[in-house]
Amino acid sequence: MAEAHQAVAFQFTVGPDGIDLQLSHEALRQIYLSGLHSWKKRFIRFKNGVMTGVYPGSPGGFMVVVVSYMSYNRYYQLDPSRGIMTKLGEYLPLSRYMSSDSQKIVGGVLVGTGLWVSIIMVMRNVLKCLLSWHGWMSQRHGSVSYGTHLWMLLVKIFSGRKPMLYSFQNSLPRLPVPAVKDTCRRYLESVRPLMEDEQFERMKGLAKDFEKNLGPRLQWYLKLKSWWASNYVSDWWEEYIYLRGRSPIMVNSNYYAMDFLYVFPTSIQAARAGNAIHAIMLYRRKLDRAQIKPIYLLANKVPLCSAQWERMFNTTRSPGVETDILMHVNDTKHIVVYHKGRFFKVGMFYDGRLLLPREIEQQMERILADTSEPSPGEAKLAALTAGDRTPWAKARETYFNRGKNKQALDTIEKAAFFVTLDDSEQRYDEKNPVRSLDKYAKSLLHGECYDRWFDKSFNLIIFKNGTMGLNAEHSWADAPIIGHLWEHVLSMDPVKLGYTEEGHCNGEPHPNVPGPQRLQWDITPECEEVIESSLTVAKNLANDVDCHIIPFSTFGKGLIKKCRTSPDAFIQIALQLAHYRDKGKFCLTYEASMTRLFREGRTETVRSCTMETCAFVRSMIRDETREERMKLLKVAAEKHQDMYRLAMTGQGIDRHLFCLYVVSKYLGEDSAFLKEVLSEPWRLSTSQTPLQQMELFDLIKHPEYVTSGGGFGPVADDGYGVSYIILGENLINFHISSKHSSPETDSHRFGGHIKQAMMDILDLFQLDKKGIK
Repeated sequence: MAEAHQAVAFQFTVGPDGIDLQLSHEALRQIYLSGLHSWKKRFIRFKNGVMTGVYPGSPGGFMVVVVSYMSYNRYYQLDPSRGIMTKLGEYLPLSRYMSSDSQKIVGGVLVGTGLWVSIIMVMRNVLKCLLSWHGWMSQRHGSVSYGTHLWMLLVKIFSGRKPMLYSFQNSLPRLPVPAVKDTCRRYLESVRPLMEDEQFERMKGLAKDFEKNLGPRLQWYLKLKSWWASNYVSDWWEEYIYLRGRSPIMVNSNYYAMDFLYVFPTSIQAARAGNAIHAIMLYRRKLDRAQIKPIYLLANKVPLCSAQWERMFNTTRSPGVETDILMHVNDTKHIVVYHKGRFFKVGMFYDGRLLLPREIEQQMERILADTSEPSPGEAKLAALTAGDRTPWAKARETYFNRGKNKQALDTIEKAAFFVTLDDSEQRYDEKNPVRSLDKYAKSLLHGECYDRWFDKSFNLIIFKNGTMGLNAEHSWADAPIIGHLWEHVLSMDPVKLGYTEEGHCNGEPHPNVPGPQRLQWDITPECEEVIESSLTVAKNLANDVDCHIIPFSTFGKGLIKKCRTSPDAFIQIALQLAHYRDKGKFCLTYEASMTRLFREGRTETVRSCTMETCAFVRSMIRDETREERMKLLKVAAEKHQDMYRLAMTGQGIDRHLFCLYVVSKYLGEDSAFLKEVLSEPWRLSTSQTPLQQMELFDLIKHPEYVTSGGGFGPVADDGYGVSYIILGENLINFHISSKHSSPETDSHRFGGHIKQAMMDILDLFQLDKKGIK
């Protein structure tokens, strides 16, 4: 053990003269400060809850309304209670306790409060109606109509003055349920380029039968749910897509985020951990106080749903035999750190305050200096979270439901987050960029399969040479949420927090901070067999993953915009061209789009392999003229943008069909159409990682402060997973994954096709790298 410090509040001895108490004033002081911190946090949460509950109202607005109302009645000599107190006086003896003037004042305040609440409700509903209009998405970039300007002004007026993170939750519209007819039509349109005529006619018949017979009945139940629930998709999506999955969440569900690409702030592992952990805890404090600004679209005018932030910290996915559950606690004061097969509990507060970076570094140094060996079964225990879910659920119930195992597991599951002090070194190497980045990605995605606790909401991984990254569990939130946290950490680490010349965190160690506490386990031989079995499953999965990262710096968003094309559409079309060159055929393609314009919205699918895109790809394979290719490219890009807008505004295909399928299962009805639709594999799964807080990174002055983005595993065994991040004006990073076991896929080969496709499409515009024809 690096250092054990036990704070005992009191000791006692029993002697002839009775009981002698020896109180520890330092321990009692720490208990007092801890309690004070807890009550302060509860008060802040209560205050923020009230402020959010009455938004866009405010205490100042309440005073203005009530005083104005009372002044108006006084000036015109009217009864401010509007006869309410007189009516109450008929049933209650008010005159015994209050004078006539007092009754009028109390009644006036009650009526004024009612008026204030009415104004709040009117403002909320007006704002909800305004936010239900999405016509602004159809307008060309840079050309906004007068009507849209007026709409933006009204949105600003009714949005209130100082919104907090959750202020707009009650003003966001509900996700609409598309018409069955429209969804079936869009579905058939999306699969037309992927099916032969005979197969398409058969699917067309199934869709028509569903649309006329079973579809309307299922739709009725879905409409009923949409009126009753906040969101008709999100709870079923979380349960059936994520929590009911019985295969490993490592690789299949969890995803990763990388460190800076070209900057290495320090090579000292403990110091990097100190700054990163402190920055994350500062973010948590801002989150607890609702001080994080809401996320907007359209020049900070249109708010997005913030519900997914609620379970970022203190959250664990707990395994079940049939379905997992998400366990979340409101507050916790510790993290858990894994190093060389041992688990340590590290407190984050001392003297009623958050530990400073150098103090956290001190704690990490104590762990790194600890030479104790893991207890039997401890070193690879976390492999249970990497394997199949049902064996882990049964093992948890059998071996971790009592005694020290239960206590240690509770410590991990209730921790703010999980930290791994990895004993390997990962970094971008200019001499060997391909291998170094691919190795780095695989380490973040799965590591050794037993050195990350994959059930935690996220794992912070600090490598031996100071490089770091994240591995995040997917069910509680989508990638942009964890991306927001990661941007905050990367922006604070090298600049705002900084390091000394020797590479340590700024500040001084604290001699009295209690050291890390080693978690104690009692792992039986039977439990070790389950651990080894889970590790075998996880290792087979991890060894099969083929990761490849491309820092594409030939050109970026700046040059694409000069082509008057959406960067996302440009990249998606390039991916289709690359895939066709790679496999010689088109495939069902998944692009993730967000639906956070609506309350509790998560994602929707953009089926980016369209008829228009396929026509363009074929023109690039055939000997077509440049003019013809340009014409087809423009049509394909516009179609992609239309599909993306439909997905964002609740008119997508897949979430609606998914929910109809769930309803059919509840009713015991079989639908050949729905069954076939939901069994189609996504052989190309794509996602753009957005850079949300542009103000934190000045990539013009400091282009070196650029993150590598993040990635995920392949969705289909014979398919590709592609994540990309557009950074500044001149860089696009691609993260490609596939499986070695598939003879059809090769991540490096596909990466080469992507680079060539990007260049070939750019060549159509006859621009050089400076954007000049």
